[in-house]
Amino acid sequence: METEDIKVEKIEKVPKKDKQEKLKNKIKNDKKDKLKEELEKLKNENLDLKNKCSSLEDKIIRMSADNVNYRKRKDEEVSKLLEYSNYDIVKDLMPIIDNLDLALSKTKTDSEEVNKFLEGFKLIEKNFYDVMHKYGVEIINQSNVEFDPSFHNAVMIEEISDIYDNFVTEVMQNGYKLKNRVIRPAMVKVNQNPDKVYKEEVNENLDEKKGDKNE
Repeated sequence: METEDIKVEKIEKVPKKDKQEKLKNKIKNDKKDKLKEELEKLKNENLDLKNKCSSLEDKIIRMSADNVNYRKRKDEEVSKLLEYSNYDIVKDLMPIIDNLDLALSKTKTDSEEVNKFLEGFKLIEKNFYDVMHKYGVEIINQSNVEFDPSFHNAVMIEEISDIYDNFVTEVMQNGYKLKNRVIRPAMVKVNQNPDKVYKEEVNENLDEKKGDKNE
């Protein structure tokens, strides 16, 4: 029998030292990769925490601002309530004063005794007005002023040629104002001048006349 030549491949043996070195490098690389992953994870967590902190700071700032605004609003409301706390009392007193005004304006007598009573009632009326003025109430009762719908309620119209157009000729019922709030506008007669003479036009004409005289 012919013997076949058997080729035996020689397997090179890797030195033990090299194997250990490779293993060490692998472990080292694995650790690096793991550390990188952990570091990236920590960075992301840190970013999330920063965002949350920033969001909470913004929320606290907004809440603080809202709280300040709320306090301001409450202080303003309380201030207004205190400022106009007498509104309802004045409103309830107005009909009494109106009746007193009406009675005193229409009563005419030659009796000395009755006149003494009237003087007493006039004093009472004055005391009413003094007390109201003390608490910030103003009476709207001026005539010969320009009509203002904020303070006047026109109930009658007159045509008088020597009074400015749109001016109050008579106050028929007093109006009242508490601080800056009108409780009730005054009932008035208003002039409608047929020639439509306005205050500004009259002043201009007077200025022109003064200028002519000076020349």
